[in-house]
Amino acid sequence: MKNGLIIVVLIVAAAGLGGCEKALFPENLPRTQYERYDRLRGRYVPKDQQNNYGGAEPALRPRLTPYQQ
Repeated sequence: MKNGLIIVVLIVAAAGLGGCEKALFPENLPRTQYERYDRLRGRYVPKDQQNNYGGAEPALRPRLTPYQQ
């Protein structure tokens, strides 16, 4: 019983220390090959936009409009 409690405490402590790592996918890097392609050709559209209340929301309309050539 005591050994099991010690193991649980060690697992929780290791998980807590491992949570302080840097982010796996930084926000300033493209996440897909399509975002990289659009950035290189100057057609990048941000993924978020401000709504009427000042909060962030997904920019669906600008991202889904077809490119004008």
